[in-house]
Amino acid sequence: MTSPLRLGIAGLGTVGTGVVRIVQRHAALLAARAGREIAISAVSARSRQKDRGVRLGAYDWEDDPVVLARRDDVDVFVELVGGDAGPAKAAVEAALELGKPVVTANKALLALNGQALAETAEATGAPLRFEAAVAGGIPVVKTLTEGLAGNRIERVMGVMNGTCNYILTRMEDAALPYDDVFAEAEALGYLEADPTLDVGGIDAAHKLALLTSIAFGTRVDFPAISLEGIERVTIDDIRAAADMGYRIKLLGVARSSGRGVESRMSPCLVPVDSPLGQLEGATNMVVLEGDAVGRIVLRGAGAGEGPTASAVMSDVIEIARGQRLPTFGQPATSLAPARQAAEPTPAPYYLRMALQDKPGALAKIATCLGEAGISIDRMRQYGHADVTAPVLIVTHRAMRSALDRAIEDMDRTGVLAGAPVALRIEEL
Repeated sequence: MTSPLRLGIAGLGTVGTGVVRIVQRHAALLAARAGREIAISAVSARSRQKDRGVRLGAYDWEDDPVVLARRDDVDVFVELVGGDAGPAKAAVEAALELGKPVVTANKALLALNGQALAETAEATGAPLRFEAAVAGGIPVVKTLTEGLAGNRIERVMGVMNGTCNYILTRMEDAALPYDDVFAEAEALGYLEADPTLDVGGIDAAHKLALLTSIAFGTRVDFPAISLEGIERVTIDDIRAAADMGYRIKLLGVARSSGRGVESRMSPCLVPVDSPLGQLEGATNMVVLEGDAVGRIVLRGAGAGEGPTASAVMSDVIEIARGQRLPTFGQPATSLAPARQAAEPTPAPYYLRMALQDKPGALAKIATCLGEAGISIDRMRQYGHADVTAPVLIVTHRAMRSALDRAIEDMDRTGVLAGAPVALRIEEL
């Protein structure tokens, strides 16, 4: 009889306890699908006394995840501690150096150390799987590495942070300002301990870095991602975008062309009737475009106990079946540093500004855009507020560098009452 596949689970937070529940509840189902029993040998977490709502008495306890990773009765090390350094990194390295498979949900660890870890894994023959690190329960890593392996991927884009999508949709639905919804999300426990990981776009950019590597066969390069969070998006932007047929999303986009690879995480306008425009609440969505398959849309729960634990177990079952894939879809040593595009591809832009209520103010703004080679698609002026006039402009496709020059020229005209807000309109 085939021996059980024995797990060592480091980290018993939301996801870790979810994995324990799946193993306990679905033992027969897992064995049938994996071809062998899946069991837990030992676990590790910060506090042994905490009540986590699952039975842990049958498992050995290790205070140190590195010791757990090295145990002889652990066949697969499951890292759910989190963090790009410290115990998580040390324990993963220890397991891989022993040739022991690793399953992780740690996007920060891989976004910042992925190349080195992948090389170690492949040198020792140890699988390193991370489906749970990107978009929770959505099987986007397997879709890219397996289902779309015969395609040249042209673009990856998506909403990959449910907290930001919740905030933006809640602002629109309830007509609430950003600060109010941020406080609400914090009270509901949606935000990370460091909220900038969510609203600053860092969490989602970690995920985009991993998908970019798989999609384009390049080394993981988190610092190359152009990053902007949602902190400057106001209820006025939400309303104005809706008035013109758009919704605002924190959107990750990566594409490869003759100009190089561009990857960015920033608030963008998307058409309200597009799949991304219809995305509500804390749901995630990833859109993949391949030369043979066309466009694939994946949608589902991007976080939470069940969805993320489900993704962890999909990797465990893959290992139990004996499947061995390179970490990022092709051998790590064959991954080349990405040649970065000098700037993003041209796109339409949304501009919101307040102008001094002076004769000729709007003409000066239009002149600045025209001299930068940018034409106006639509323009709207709303009711005056005190001595200023709110103005919205949607441009035709333009280079971001040209738009930045135009904004600098606008600042010198003396008619702006504050810095303009400029958001890219992503063409779908």
